[in-house]
Amino acid sequence: MKLLVRWLLLAAALLLVAHLYAGVQVASFGSAMIAALVLGLLNTLVRPLLVLLTLPVTLLTLGLFLFVINALMFWAAASILDGFSVTGFPAALIGSLIYSLAGVVIDMAIERVFAPAPA
Repeated sequence: MKLLVRWLLLAAALLLVAHLYAGVQVASFGSAMIAALVLGLLNTLVRPLLVLLTLPVTLLTLGLFLFVINALMFWAAASILDGFSVTGFPAALIGSLIYSLAGVVIDMAIERVFAPAPA
């Protein structure tokens, strides 16, 4: 149940990103759900490999290169899907930042809602 709620809220967050920033377009809530799923899969499967391969650059930039990796994942998802588009890399960077912030808020809220009741 927790995973389903998180997925729906992340899809809504993607619609929020599209509403707040013109560089990101999402056609519908269904497209947002598919995009949230693809983003989750890319972040789970591809991102760790990219982080490992770019570790020297990440260390030299004191971790700031991770923002670039997040933007690449955002841009890759947009290039794969039809109902989700990003106008360019700067838009992917800004969109991924807004989406990540929304994701942090969603994760905090979910942990509070689904926290076990105190004994």
